[in-house]
Amino acid sequence: MYDCEKNYQLLELSAVLNLLSQQASLELTKEAAINLRPFSDIETVKHELEKTDEAVILSAKYASPSFGKATNPYSLLTRCEVGAVLTMAELLAVLDSLRVIRKVKEWQINISDHKIVKLLDLFEGLIPNKYLEDLISTSIKNEDEMYDNASTELAEIRRKIRRESAKIKDKLDSVVKNHSKAKYLQEAIVTQRDGRYVVPVKAEYKNEIPGILHDTSSSGATLFIEPMSVVESNNEIRVLQTREKEEIDRILAELSMKVSDFAKPIKASYSALVELDLIFAKASLAYKMRGIMPKINSEGRVILNNARHPLIEKSKVVPISLTLGVDFDTLVITGPNTGGKTVTLKTVGLLTIMAMCGLLIPADTNSEISFFDRILVDIGDKQSIEQSLSTFSSHMVNIINIIEESKNNSLVLLDELGGGTDPVEGAALAKAIMIKLAQNSAKTIATTHYPELKGYAVDAYRVENASCEFDIKSLKPTYRLLIGVPGKSNAFKISLKLGIDKDIVELANTFVTDENRQIDNITSALEAARQEAETERMKAKIAREEADKLRLNAEKSLNEAKQTYESMMEKAKNDASYIIDNARYKSNSLLTSLEEMKKQFSAENASKLYNAAKSITNQTLVSVEKESDPIINRDSENYILPRPLKIGDSVLLFDINKHATVEQISSNEKRIYVSMGNIKTWTEIVNVRLVEEKTKPNKPAGTRRITGIKSKAERDIKYEFDMRGMTTDEGIIELDRYIDGAVLAGITSVTIIHGKGTGALRNAVHSFLKSNKNIITFRLGVFGEGESGVTIAEIKT
Repeated sequence: MYDCEKNYQLLELSAVLNLLSQQASLELTKEAAINLRPFSDIETVKHELEKTDEAVILSAKYASPSFGKATNPYSLLTRCEVGAVLTMAELLAVLDSLRVIRKVKEWQINISDHKIVKLLDLFEGLIPNKYLEDLISTSIKNEDEMYDNASTELAEIRRKIRRESAKIKDKLDSVVKNHSKAKYLQEAIVTQRDGRYVVPVKAEYKNEIPGILHDTSSSGATLFIEPMSVVESNNEIRVLQTREKEEIDRILAELSMKVSDFAKPIKASYSALVELDLIFAKASLAYKMRGIMPKINSEGRVILNNARHPLIEKSKVVPISLTLGVDFDTLVITGPNTGGKTVTLKTVGLLTIMAMCGLLIPADTNSEISFFDRILVDIGDKQSIEQSLSTFSSHMVNIINIIEESKNNSLVLLDELGGGTDPVEGAALAKAIMIKLAQNSAKTIATTHYPELKGYAVDAYRVENASCEFDIKSLKPTYRLLIGVPGKSNAFKISLKLGIDKDIVELANTFVTDENRQIDNITSALEAARQEAETERMKAKIAREEADKLRLNAEKSLNEAKQTYESMMEKAKNDASYIIDNARYKSNSLLTSLEEMKKQFSAENASKLYNAAKSITNQTLVSVEKESDPIINRDSENYILPRPLKIGDSVLLFDINKHATVEQISSNEKRIYVSMGNIKTWTEIVNVRLVEEKTKPNKPAGTRRITGIKSKAERDIKYEFDMRGMTTDEGIIELDRYIDGAVLAGITSVTIIHGKGTGALRNAVHSFLKSNKNIITFRLGVFGEGESGVTIAEIKT
C-alpha cells in the first residue's frame, strides 16, 4: 500500500513546512502551512506556483501586506448565526479580523499601478465592512468596558450615576471634614464596600455615626458604616447600575445581531485572507531560500541547475546539477561514504515535492520539475523491530512495495540499493531491481557501492553513471555531483593515507577480481579524461575572459576617441559661430551705412551702390559659412608624407583642418597620438599632412582678426545667452547681467536662446529688450538661426 506520508517524512518535507509556518502571520495559516501537501493535478501545481511567483514580485516591489495577528473568527461568527450574544472581548476579536481584511484590501488598491493577475480573485474576495468595523470600535473600549456613547440611553444612565455619586461624595466629605465628628473616624476618607459609599468609624463610636454597617476590619477596630444621609442616593446608584448592565447587554445583543447579518461575507473574506497569507508566506520563504519558479512538465523530465538542499546552511551547501528523463531514465550514483550521495537523493525528492506544493525551489533559472503521481523512497537504515526484520529485510519489504506501486509517472529514490547482504547476491539483486523499475517506466535514482552496477550503467539503455567527487589528497568529499563518471570507493588509497601497512593493501589488491580491476581501470580512465576536459574547459574560460577584457578595452578606447572627436566638433562649431556672428555684424553695419548714403545722394547712384554691396555681402556670408563647417570634404590628392613622422612633428589633421603635435606613434606606424591644446586623440597617419617649420602658420587656419572685435580667447562674455530651464523672473535678472557684460566687452550683436515652448519666456524677453537703453533693435531668428526659439539683439557701442 502506497504510504505517501512516510515518503514525505523520509525526504524531510515537515522541516520545510515548519519554516513555511514561521513566515505566516495568522494562526489558521500556520496550521495550513504545516498540513500542506502536494496537489493532485499538474494544472493546479502550475497555478499555485504562478501565484507564489506573483507574490514574490509584489513583495519585492511593494513589500508584503501586513496580515496582523487576527484571531480565527469562524466559531464566533457561527455562534452569532445561531443567536448567541458575544462578549466585548469576542466582538473585539471580530473587529481585529475586519481591520486586517480592510488593510490588506487597501494595500491592493494602493498598488493599482501594478496589474495583479493570478492573485486577483483572492484580493477580490476581500470584502471590507467599514460600517460594522466603526460600529464595534465606537461602542467597545476594551474587553471590560463600553463607551458611554454606545447608545443614548447608556450615556444618560452613566450621567445620572456620576451625578448621584457626586452628591454622595459631597455629603460624606461634609461628614469626614466635620471637626466635631472627626474624632469618631479611623481616617478622614470616603471608601466603598459592596459598591456602596461608606466611612471608616472607630468601633467604640459606632453609635455616634447613624447608618448601616457593611463591613468590619480584620482587627475589629474599624467599622465601615454607610451614613443614613446617603442611603437613598446609594440605593439610586444601585438601580442605575442595574439599568446600565441591562443596556450594555442590549447593546451587545444588537452588535451580535449585526455581526450575524454579515457573518457569511466575513467568513469568505477571512478564508481569502488566510490563503493570501499562505501565498505571501511562500513568497517570503522563497526569498530566504533564493528560490525560483521551475517549469513543470508531465513527461518525467527533471532538470536541476545548481540546486541546493533547503535545510543545509547556505554557507555549507554545495549546489548540484543533474538531469533525469532526458537522455536517461535511471541514474546510478557511486562513490565513498559521506560523499553526498544521500543528500543528492533527498535534494531531488524534496525539491520535487516542494514544487508540487506550490513552493519555489532553491535552484538557478531554467530548472524543470516533473509532476509525478508517485514519489517512492527507500532511504535510511531503520530495522523493523516489531516484525523482527534485519536491515536487509527491512529494505526489501519497502522495495517490494515500491516495485508494486511504481509505474510510468513515478519517481523512485533508492539509497544503498542491495546493501546489507552478500555482495555478489546483493549486486545481482540490485541490478535486477533496476531493470524491473525501468520496465515499469519509472524514473529512478539509486546509490550503491557495487562495481557491477557501474558496468551495468555503462552498457544498459537509458541508464547513466554518476559519482560524488572525492579529494583523495585531503581525504574529504567535495560534494560535487559528476554526471557520466562512475565513482570509486578509494578504500585502498584512503587506508594508505590513514597509515595502514602497504603490504596489507598490496595483499588486499591481489584478492580483487580481474573484472572488478577492469571496471576500476575504466573508472580511473574516465576520471582522468574528465579532469583533463575540466582543465581544458578552465583554460577556455580564462581565454574567453581575456578576450572579453580586450573587447571591453577596445570599446572603451573607441568611446574615448568618440568623445574627443565630439569635443573637437563642438570647439570647431564655437569658432565658426564666432566668425559668422562678426561677419553678420559687419554686413549689417555696411547695409545700414548704405541705407544712409541712399538718403543723402541721388537715388540712382545710391541704389546701384546698395545692390552691389548687398551682393558682395551675401557672397561673403556664404563663403564664411562654408569655412565654418568643421567637416571638410577635401580631395586627398594621393598625398604622401615627405618623410616618416617623428615625435614632436607639427601636423595638419586633414579631415577637420586642425593643427596638432605628434605625441606617440603606434608600433605598426599606421596610427599616431596627437595633442591639440588640452585635446588628445589617436588618428590614422593617412589623415595627416606634415607641416614644415618654415610654413607653420602663426594662427589657426580659417580664422582672421576683425578690427574692433575681441578674439574668442580674449572674450569673457559669449555671443549667445541660453535661458532655457529658467523661470521668467530668474531669466530676466540673468539676462540683464548678461547685457551689461556684453556692453563692457564691446559685443554689438547677441543671440538670446529662450526656446519656443508656450512663448511666455520669449514675451518677457521682448518686453525687457524694449525698455533696455542699451538695445538698438531686436528680432526673432530666421531659418538656420533657431527661428522663433531665439532672439537676435543689436547692442549700442
